[in-house]
Amino acid sequence: MTRIRSIRPRTRSRALPAALTATALLSLTACGGGGAEGASSSSATALSLAVQAAPASFDPAQLNEGQATYIWSALYDTLLYTDNNGELKPNAAESWKYSDDGLALTIKLRKGMTFSSGAPVNAAAVKATLERTMSTPGPQQVPLASVKSVEAPDTNTVVIHLRQQDGALLTNLSMAAGVIADPATMAKKSSQLNPVGSGPYTLDKATVNGSSYVLKRRDDYWNAKAYPFKTLKFKVIVDPTAAYNALQAGQIDAGPAAPQYTAKLKSGGFSMTLVKATAVANLILADRTGSVLKPLGDARVRQAINMAFDRTKIVKQLLMGVGQPTVQIVNPKSAAHDSALEQTYPYDPAAAKKLLAEAGYPNGFSVTVPSFVFTKQLEPTVGQQLGDIGIKVKWTPVPPQNNLGAIASKKYPMFLFFDGLNTPARQMANNFGPIAVLNPFKTTDPQLTKLMTQAASQLDPASADAAYKPVNELLVKNAWDAPIAYLGNNWAVKKGIKYLGDGSNTNSTIRAFDVVG
Repeated sequence: MTRIRSIRPRTRSRALPAALTATALLSLTACGGGGAEGASSSSATALSLAVQAAPASFDPAQLNEGQATYIWSALYDTLLYTDNNGELKPNAAESWKYSDDGLALTIKLRKGMTFSSGAPVNAAAVKATLERTMSTPGPQQVPLASVKSVEAPDTNTVVIHLRQQDGALLTNLSMAAGVIADPATMAKKSSQLNPVGSGPYTLDKATVNGSSYVLKRRDDYWNAKAYPFKTLKFKVIVDPTAAYNALQAGQIDAGPAAPQYTAKLKSGGFSMTLVKATAVANLILADRTGSVLKPLGDARVRQAINMAFDRTKIVKQLLMGVGQPTVQIVNPKSAAHDSALEQTYPYDPAAAKKLLAEAGYPNGFSVTVPSFVFTKQLEPTVGQQLGDIGIKVKWTPVPPQNNLGAIASKKYPMFLFFDGLNTPARQMANNFGPIAVLNPFKTTDPQLTKLMTQAASQLDPASADAAYKPVNELLVKNAWDAPIAYLGNNWAVKKGIKYLGDGSNTNSTIRAFDVVG
């Protein structure tokens, strides 16, 4: 039996990937027109929140997702938003409709919206923001890759023309790709630190970029009643012990709690909400044609890798129960998830060795894998369990600023990654699309392409998730990747505040918090 070294999970590991894939936490990582779910009528409350990552920039073309979304999504409106039940709802876009061929999306904007400067939020602003994001190198180009052109036929109408049907577009417009920025200022250097936004809050002068952020609610915002907190304060705290100490000292009202601190926080009067799936730890078997590492071109080798992992023990001992075992990358709350697939790859090193021998590798093989800061907690166990079936892993450290470059370089036929959960359409596009960051070898397959195209044609969000179930099944059975576990989060909130999330929406949104009483 493989021995697993118990270490404390670091919540930073679960937040960073979404920001990287924005691509992100993303994550996942969104909608509304009326009041927020359970919004309070209180207008004099404040919320202090610990987040694990600061926005790299407030430039709309450079927005990263993940926990930085808590901050920038309060400064910018998005066209749509995702509620706490995971459903797309109207936001700045009052309504939307696809053409019969699915190649044109017509959006009707709300009237009377303004930027924090007082300038009107209109179709020209939406068009200008989308076009700049599409033409500016950055993390939001890929989510808008299907867009051919944007027009604004009148003040409150935007028409988005597509190159092909895109089932992920509506979700993308509820995230960073769908923000609305002020055309007069969005390209200015000052907007990188202090933007003129369209959202419910503005940055206060007490903000220290990269460390702490103070936001004040706009009384003139069109939907101010959906945001019960008059003031938001965000403290960037990476270390779980520091976050615990800040909670105990009353410096913050809410934050993710490491498992070893949950009992103490409960006894101290904090309420705890455990969400077992906000991201997925996935060993991405990127070189599926074997162009760099020949063994990965054989499905039996990829299946053997899947059978090497004792996922249950990893979750219990390494993640201390904050997560759940999985062989799937889709959100377990989505209709694309199939619980029966979880039995596909039982932990069986002997069977894995047999598959490797059948594929022509009785003595295994060696592979070099990038070591990212956020994956270090899992690397010893992943390396050990692959070693147990004959696959010798050499980890090569990669500086954080080179993460995406290392993935895109094609030097690494496989890599461990933590990907924030999202809708199946976005999840599949991020991982297996022809220009996806997490598909550096641009792997294609006729059957997969057919299924992905069929699923993408389902433009109704209510039915789109289920359309990706056959895609998910094909990926699991052909072992395109080796998912290991869903990674969760345990939110601690003080008395008087409620956390509303249950994992249906894994985006980092301030709408997941409300006041009580």
